[in-house]
Amino acid sequence: MSASTADRTPVLVGIGLSTRREEDYNEALEPMDLMLEAVAAAGADTTSEDALQGLQYIAVPRGRWQYSNPAGEIARRFNAPDAVTVLATPGVLQQTLIGQACARIASGQAHTTLVTGADSGYRILKAQIAKQRAAERVQTDEPDIYMQPKDELRHDVEKRAGMQMPVGLYAIMESAYRAKQGWSIDEHRDRLAALWSKFSEIAEKNPHAWQKKYIPAAAIRQACDSNPMQAFPYTRYHCSTWNVDQASALLFCSAARAEELGIPRSKWVFPLASTESNHMVAVSARADLAACPGAGITGRAALQAGGLTAEKVDLLELYSCFPLAVETYAAEMGFPLSRDLTVTGGMAFAGGPYNNYFLQSTCRAAELLREGKGRNALVSCVSGIVTKQAFALWSIDEPTRPFLHADLTAQVAREMEVREVLEDFSGEATVAGYTVLYGRGQLPKGVLLVDTSDGKRAMATTEDAALIAAMEADELVGGGVRIADNQLVSIAAA
Repeated sequence: MSASTADRTPVLVGIGLSTRREEDYNEALEPMDLMLEAVAAAGADTTSEDALQGLQYIAVPRGRWQYSNPAGEIARRFNAPDAVTVLATPGVLQQTLIGQACARIASGQAHTTLVTGADSGYRILKAQIAKQRAAERVQTDEPDIYMQPKDELRHDVEKRAGMQMPVGLYAIMESAYRAKQGWSIDEHRDRLAALWSKFSEIAEKNPHAWQKKYIPAAAIRQACDSNPMQAFPYTRYHCSTWNVDQASALLFCSAARAEELGIPRSKWVFPLASTESNHMVAVSARADLAACPGAGITGRAALQAGGLTAEKVDLLELYSCFPLAVETYAAEMGFPLSRDLTVTGGMAFAGGPYNNYFLQSTCRAAELLREGKGRNALVSCVSGIVTKQAFALWSIDEPTRPFLHADLTAQVAREMEVREVLEDFSGEATVAGYTVLYGRGQLPKGVLLVDTSDGKRAMATTEDAALIAAMEADELVGGGVRIADNQLVSIAAA
């Protein structure tokens, strides 16, 4: 072992990916079995028969399933009775689990760790179509560590306005981003469609993608029966595809353990940095809806750990639940939107298994590094409505510095400006961001975030057809409106 590679250096040695598509839900694997399949694949990927022996830490992000301790079942299946088992709910960054898995190795607490997850959304969908429920086994044990966010992801005014799903809040921020760039509504929609069309082209070449088909920009932009509007300007094609059956697993060892197991160096990928912010601010309280300072702070820290600049990043994966996440992360980090911003093809096309996509994208980035498509990869993570931010930096070159595991929450909190949000508001205000929500069998509903004259924030809605038409035809951000009892009454003439 070279002097630059210490015994405790964490190394990614095993990658397991599973994508299944059964039209009969009875034939589909439940999420637990998908996870076990991915873990076995990660072990086999190392070429060592003993790689999974002695697992000491197993972490799983919760999907749309009810298992109480999937990590415990994995430990039993692979003969690791002493492994620390972890279950993390949505709202916990998936990179947090990877960062902790690597940090345990770097600190000497463990020599072998595993992060895995799965979701069977397609199985759920097919069962629903058959008016049945996809069964799953019952677990009765509990994990050693249960992780959940400390705050609510949504403000009460957002819930009251019908913002149960993230798409509406992302679309509101998208409008603020559009206005900040000075783009017209039509120009902006063209840009979004072109960006996502390029993502579909990348997914077409990804062997693990759910949808390997190029989608022209015009088909993404235009709402129709097969591509309905979700939250203006987002059509279904702009949104994460979560009705997928996908699983992934990442197996880590210390460098010493990897050498002891005889795992070939061609399999080694080094985590250089894991940086994150867990500062939580509801969308309606964010002073600048078009910015994401946490992405810049965590992203730059990750690059600095590897002695890199944005221009020197070979492979890049920006979390892509909706275009706004990609755009703001790129802006904060100085990445042009013209470069490849995903290695998978993004969540709309490669597939966005609920609370597990980041593991999928990390596996794909490592796979491409092994194939010689680059020497480093920067992978970003989002939790909530770009509420929490994280980055991971990977390299096939031996690190010259210790692994960085940094929680930058305090720094992000200092730099993020917030606004007081009013529960009830009537009066004149300035539009900060807005969208129109669409739902099957429901009337469109306009939703606006507005700034009051005394620097506070409020949310208003409308179902008035004329006002909604104006919201989609003309730029409202920065313009005046009149609100009465949280309802949009009128829009000021331009």
